[in-house]
Parts: sequence; C-alpha cells; structure tokens
Amino acid sequence: STLTHNLGRSPTVPDIAAHLGITEEEVLEGLEGARAYNATSLSTPISADGTTELGDTLGGDDHEYELAETRVALGPALATLDEREQRILTLRFYGNLTQSQIADQIGISQMHVSRLLTKALAKLRNQLAAETI
Repeated sequence: STLTHNLGRSPTVPDIAAHLGITEEEVLEGLEGARAYNATSLSTPISADGTTELGDTLGGDDHEYELAETRVALGPALATLDEREQRILTLRFYGNLTQSQIADQIGISQMHVSRLLTKALAKLRNQLAAETI
C-alpha cells in the first residue's frame, strides 16, 4: 500500500523487488505463497454456466480400499481350510455352481454341501475377523 501511494499506481514486481531489496524471483515466490492463505468457498461456481461448484469436484469415501484389503487377507484365510472346503468354495463362488451341481461333482448330498459351505464360511469369517483385531 505504501508503494501504491508513492507511485500513484499499483506496483510492479520490479518495483516491489527494488523497494524490499530482494530479487524479482523472491517477490514472485512471496506473491504465490500469499495466495495459499486465501480460502475459496466450496460454493464458488467453476463451470461456464455456473451450475458446477468447487465442492462438487471433491471426492468421497472410497470403500474399494476395504475390499482390496479383504481380498489380500482372503488368500491366507482360504489356506486354513481343508482341501474339500476349498474345492466347494471354489466351485460355488468362482464356478458359480449351485449346491446341487457341486453335490453331483463331489459325490455327496446337497444338504451336506450346504453344511460344509456354512462351516467353511464361518471359518473364513473368524479368520478374517482375527486378522483385523
């Protein structure tokens, strides 16, 4: 404001540098840093038609990280199951077979497949829960 008053106009970068006894580059760095202290409202329109606001561009919670962590933990948890349980889970969830189709392939009843699936899934849940503690 002193320079503006003395010069009768807004000072240029060279004017500010000469007044402060620093380089023009340092003045530019200072001006750029000063802009970091100005907050911009999230309601500030950013599109040409004014329908999009700055707040609309902010991201939300990404729940895919949780899913990725669960997938990583699932490998060791599956290894704790016996071979038959692993095969049944693989056929059910990767092969998309019904319990009856699995029963036919393994040579047991559909009811037994149901019990084994329930038991295997319970083991996996316990294993995954133990890893998150």
